[in-house]
Amino acid sequence: MNFGQILELLKVGKRVSRAGWNGRGQWVVLVPALYLPPYSTQEAGPRVNDRTAKHIGVDTPLDSQPYFSLWNAQGKWQPGWVPSTGDLLAEDWQVIE
Repeated sequence: MNFGQILELLKVGKRVSRAGWNGRGQWVVLVPALYLPPYSTQEAGPRVNDRTAKHIGVDTPLDSQPYFSLWNAQGKWQPGWVPSTGDLLAEDWQVIE
């Protein structure tokens, strides 16, 4: 599959990988947009955690835009992955079930 086809699958929550990647066990996901009320809110339910509030402020809501994230060959989560030109033009993309 090509990247255009894979992008549509990423948008519906699929994990994808390339057969040509040297690092085995790597895959990419699209982390969807997320809105969380501020850390200081009195509302029940999820809210900005203290680690994030340290950077954006306790009274600031989090409005996170979608981004790609890679599970790399070292078993580490790499947020903000950006496909290379080679990745964009490759025809060896596959869905990981």
